[in-house]
Amino acid sequence: MEVLRDDTFHRITHLMHAEIGLSFADSKKPLVTSRLAARIQRLGLGGFDEYVDLISGHEDGGEFQMAVDLLTTNETYFFREPAHFDLLTREITRTKPRSLSVWSAASSFGDEAYSIAMLLADLQSQGRMGGDWSVLGTDISDRVLRSASTGIYPAERLRHVSTERLKRYCLRGEDESEGLVQMQDRLREHVRFGQLNLCQDASCVGPFDVVFLRNVLIYFDAPTKRAVVDRVLGRLRPGGLFFIGKIGRAHV
Repeated sequence: MEVLRDDTFHRITHLMHAEIGLSFADSKKPLVTSRLAARIQRLGLGGFDEYVDLISGHEDGGEFQMAVDLLTTNETYFFREPAHFDLLTREITRTKPRSLSVWSAASSFGDEAYSIAMLLADLQSQGRMGGDWSVLGTDISDRVLRSASTGIYPAERLRHVSTERLKRYCLRGEDESEGLVQMQDRLREHVRFGQLNLCQDASCVGPFDVVFLRNVLIYFDAPTKRAVVDRVLGRLRPGGLFFIGKIGRAHV
């Protein structure tokens, strides 16, 4: 595989920024190289320039979306950053809402959305909130959304889920499905997924009482971050909760 030249790297980064707002600093060149090299070889292309030509065209056969997936997919798992879930528990216990609408605005494979659903189902069963609640997970990647909709995960991704919650909300795979876990239907009926580009209009969703916008702003430059946050906050009800970053949280 040829070396990724600076000019070709900048073609890729400019395309990603122009199309979906993703921003990659020059320091990310090794990451872009490693994420795309195997894909280019699998497609039998001559190198990075041919790949950029492909994903820049109108007849890319879905390859642009594949490139986005390769460049943005990070490790995800259930109940990541548990302090946020602890805070949400305290706020719900304090307010005892009859209904609650939650948005996982960069849901990836759905780990976050189903973590929220487990928490809300627990609080409902304990009488700390009503039963009219829902979780919407959105992402730019159709591929990860299709995976999320199945509600099936490697057991390792649920390593921070308590034994009690695993028993209540999950089905363990057997035989050829050993090592996999599926969310139970009674949990999945509260969760839905849809495709959404956070750099575009978001008025088609919401409004919401709680919004999680975590582990996605790292891909945007400062002006895009501000625009995305403003756009997302526009879908949050007054007095709602907004979770962002490792320690970020705000009432609106």
